[in-house]
Amino acid sequence: MDTNLRRRIRAGDHDAFGDLFDAYARSVYNHAYRLTGEWAVAEDVVSLTFLDAWRLRERLDEEGGSLRPWLLGIATNVTRNTRRAARRHTAAVARLPRDETVRDFADEIAGRLDDAAQLAVVRTALAKLRRAEREVLALCVWSGLDYAAAAEALGVPVGTVRSRLSRARTKLAKYMEPPSGNGQMRGDRTTAVRPIREGNR
Repeated sequence: MDTNLRRRIRAGDHDAFGDLFDAYARSVYNHAYRLTGEWAVAEDVVSLTFLDAWRLRERLDEEGGSLRPWLLGIATNVTRNTRRAARRHTAAVARLPRDETVRDFADEIAGRLDDAAQLAVVRTALAKLRRAEREVLALCVWSGLDYAAAAEALGVPVGTVRSRLSRARTKLAKYMEPPSGNGQMRGDRTTAVRPIREGNR
């Protein structure tokens, strides 16, 4: 099925591209959210990923298996570019004259979530990882790609994927440890590294 889909996509078949979107949009969205932690940004990444996939369709190999690694590789690059653009935008806004601050209710609403504290711990721990380690963790652990598929998505050797994932898991285990002596953190510290399989189509 995927080989035939690859050929149709390369040929510019709009129906085939629609099938591609239907099959993998959720995986791309989940991957983008895990890299960014922001729903709105993840939605933008999905749109840009499939736009890039259409633009790059002629580079797609006619032979091969699942198209998921190809799309997640594009999504990873799009996320990098999106975050760079966001940093430039933030820096530009910071240089503008400041107006009176308008109260933001988003934080107040988020604070009511039962697991807000745990989410904060997880996001803080993830932020301490190198970008390459976060990307491998998102692909292998959360998106369920095997080493070879993750290597294909990132354009790196399989050994590099293995070593990055090992480092990421070791660091996360360390960063997720509760502070010594105060016992403030509750819950399972392995939540951030537990595989969530989405299926390899």
